[in-house]
Amino acid sequence: MDTSIQQILPLGFPWQTQDPFLFCVYHEDFFPEGNDNFGPNESLAGRNLGNDFTVKNGYRMYHGTTVPGFPAHPHRGFETVTVVKKGLCDHADSMGAAGRYGNGDVQWMTAGEGVQHSEMFPLLKNDAPNPLELFQIWLNLPKSKKMAKGHIQMFWREDLQTHTETDANGHALTVEVIAGDYKTAKALQPAPDSWAADPQNHVAIWKVTLAPHAMWELPVNAAGVNRSVFFYKGNHIEIGEKTIAVNKAIVLDASQNTLITNGDKEASFLLLQGKPLHEPVVQHGPFVMSNEAEIRQTLIDYQKNQFGGWPWPRYDMVHPKNQGRFVKHASGQIEEKEAKV
Repeated sequence: MDTSIQQILPLGFPWQTQDPFLFCVYHEDFFPEGNDNFGPNESLAGRNLGNDFTVKNGYRMYHGTTVPGFPAHPHRGFETVTVVKKGLCDHADSMGAAGRYGNGDVQWMTAGEGVQHSEMFPLLKNDAPNPLELFQIWLNLPKSKKMAKGHIQMFWREDLQTHTETDANGHALTVEVIAGDYKTAKALQPAPDSWAADPQNHVAIWKVTLAPHAMWELPVNAAGVNRSVFFYKGNHIEIGEKTIAVNKAIVLDASQNTLITNGDKEASFLLLQGKPLHEPVVQHGPFVMSNEAEIRQTLIDYQKNQFGGWPWPRYDMVHPKNQGRFVKHASGQIEEKEAKV
């Protein structure tokens, strides 16, 4: 086994991550044509609506009952980074912020002191399938930032940078940067209270694609930095003398040289890297704090004020069908990336 490999794990649901990340979940759903209510234009009989995580007819409804997705729910003490490769996500939250993003966009949300938000997947096409593919990554906040003010920001696909190169044999590879620079691709500025905001924490979130037979030499980083590569599409890869099949997480020593050689099918990876916090983690559902007393206080706070309440007319909030990609910040400022359609 290559000496840079520390562990090889199967990809479950969610994916197992390392400090400073809490977890990563990968959603791939092949939704059919939509109906007038933005849900699937077919019977939902036989589904455990409200808690539908079993793939049936190629998709899940998650906690949605009409529209697939995740109606209003709270978070405290960490950040969500939602990377939507295909499809759309409608966001609404207790800060009064809202948005529609997808097809390559990324939303970075600091839950901090407490935010309720909904994440729905509206099926806007009535005459064609509505595929969805996304990652949601939970990045921990240090104890000193767990009660930071809630914050959302968008990384629009037009602004994200990608590095493309060919290896010595002319095979292509691309690295799309969400956090952490890679060669010519510069990362956008993360949320201000994020662990990723300090470059010395070496946080990286990269989407990587290798052409068949391409070779990728990962950059060496500082000792003690945690690095995981999630191999979720393809056939097989080789690292040193080790052949690794698809649907595996490879935990690597970031301070050692690692060369990945792809097999005979295009391969896709997500890389998560960062300096660990080395702080206690106590999780209670959607709340991640440093000790049990903080969790108890969180439950009291949420029962008392629901983190500001819910200012929207429905808990599974969706935006008008003709609304393009946009974000409305809690301040009232609106960014529109596409005109209404």
